[in-house]
Amino acid sequence: MKDIPHIRGKFYIAKLIAEGEHETQDFKYAISDARKIARSISAFANNKGGRLLIGVKDSGAIAGVRNEEDIYVVEAAAQLYCRPAQELRFTAFTTEGGAVVIRAEIPQSATRPVQSQEPDGSWRAYYRVKDENIAAHPLMVRSWRQAISREGLTMMLSESEQAVLRYLRSVDSASVEQIMLAASLSRRTAEEMIVRLATIEVVEFVHVRDGFEIAVITNE
Repeated sequence: MKDIPHIRGKFYIAKLIAEGEHETQDFKYAISDARKIARSISAFANNKGGRLLIGVKDSGAIAGVRNEEDIYVVEAAAQLYCRPAQELRFTAFTTEGGAVVIRAEIPQSATRPVQSQEPDGSWRAYYRVKDENIAAHPLMVRSWRQAISREGLTMMLSESEQAVLRYLRSVDSASVEQIMLAASLSRRTAEEMIVRLATIEVVEFVHVRDGFEIAVITNE
């Protein structure tokens, strides 16, 4: 099966499956839509990286890789439906009854955002939250792009920025609208401030309920 490492891994794969799907692991069995796979790749690459276990059902049952076409679809997702294209590392493991599970490792990207192509041809960045691929907040994407070139950015905080940080510490996390109201800022000013603070790694985006909010990064 392709020119990829192939080793015995019955107990190793069983151990991974026992972890369930989480922030750095996703089970994939029905490999038919490269764009859906690209979303997972984008989400992992924009977070801490992760792995796909190909040939494992959502329930954790091992079905095995159906044929080599599954691997080609995943490669197409990484190369054709991700921008920039992503390099994955594949390893085949022989499991119970001879079924083969492919581990596709997705490294954390050094140049975020990694976007995936939507069915309408547009591009969108995703972020892995627990066991879900969530569309990244627009300000997250802006901060990632700004982080590529941090020239001209200073760590010195303005009075307005310090006021926003004091507010965030008092409430744990807040939406852009709540920050605008609390600090009497226009949307444009609030968004530019949040992007800058995220770029210099003073605040981060946290997923709460049905969306992202902004929180101060702690050392805990």
